Amino acid sequence: QMQLIESGGGSVQAGASLRLSCVASGSTFREYTISWFRQAPGKEREFVATAANSLGGYRTYTGDSVQGRFTISRDNSRNTVTLQMDMLKPEDTAVYYCASGKMIASERRNHRSYRHWGQGTQVTVSS
Repeated sequence: QMQLIESGGGSVQAGASLRLSCVASGSTFREYTISWFRQAPGKEREFVATAANSLGGYRTYTGDSVQGRFTISRDNSRNTVTLQMDMLKPEDTAVYYCASGKMIASERRNHRSYRHWGQGTQVTVSS
């Protein structure tokens, strides 16, 4: 069983930056794809970014709505995945979740593919 703990959320003005961290424990971290999702009130859970292990390192992918502004990174030695969020917009306001799972590449953006979830951290961006 893997436990995920997020931190780093908060309230900022548009254009500011935040860094979210997800620390995992309880299982073999490097075997899992780790991703960030977010959910705003009344909306579906949305894929944000993923860091999937690959031979010699890991591969990262970001969602269309955050492309060029958010960066995901992974440190297997510390069981940590970080989401650097720059140029934040009011529409980025949501609860952000860290998730882990094992799935084929085509299913990485599907939140139903993930087995373990953190408790979520609130990000609020005001205009």
